[in-house]
Amino acid sequence: MAPEPDDAYAGLVSVVIPALNEAESLPPLIDEITTALAQIEHEIVVVDDASSDGTDAVLAALARDNPRLRYIRQGQTLGKSAGLSSAVGAARGVIAVTLDGDGQNDPAFIPKMLELLADPLVGLVAGQRVGRKDSLSKRIGSRIANAVRGAMLGDNTRDTACGLKAFRRAAYLDLPYFDTMHRFLPALFIVDGWKVAHHQVVDRPRRFGSSKYGNLERLMIGIPDLFGVLWLRRRRRCNPVAYARTSQR
Repeated sequence: MAPEPDDAYAGLVSVVIPALNEAESLPPLIDEITTALAQIEHEIVVVDDASSDGTDAVLAALARDNPRLRYIRQGQTLGKSAGLSSAVGAARGVIAVTLDGDGQNDPAFIPKMLELLADPLVGLVAGQRVGRKDSLSKRIGSRIANAVRGAMLGDNTRDTACGLKAFRRAAYLDLPYFDTMHRFLPALFIVDGWKVAHHQVVDRPRRFGSSKYGNLERLMIGIPDLFGVLWLRRRRRCNPVAYARTSQR
């Protein structure tokens, strides 16, 4: 199992952001995170997934003025799950919060999500978007995918694609890594014996850039992974740390 962070970081919250070509979105997003967590000890870890738009230069400039910000640049584009895992692995806080780099996730909801993690049985708090600003086709595709996934995996989460999530860093690092695992985090935490809480968050329109994925691409990748997670749910044994907590209730 993954070790807990050093005691020196026991009260630290790590905001982790996988980013691909988000040079314009990141400066206002970093400012919003700093404002939202002004009363909370935190760090911000951004993984630049080999962006080609100067994201690395923007992060270097931001880091010079913000000592809470650290960034990692990957040598090649590996995808969101790889970027997220790199960021969580480099983080130092007991709690990690994920945000997409496009600015659609509002950091103002983070403090309330952290409150839900005060329950020691809760391993993950999943944001659930309301008032989505995506196209109609994307919203319909997402609803169908979430309905199928929920029926097969029983994760009781209507919106797993929301990038805004808060979780116990050590519990995340105990999960089996695979590409696109970020789409199945509620089910994976439940398999390991953790409770999953939900919090409604307001979706915002993308201010800069464009979406990295289309409905067809998500469908072609998601179907095989869905069956893989279904198999994993049947075969993986519960994390003994989480099981010990739930059995004490």
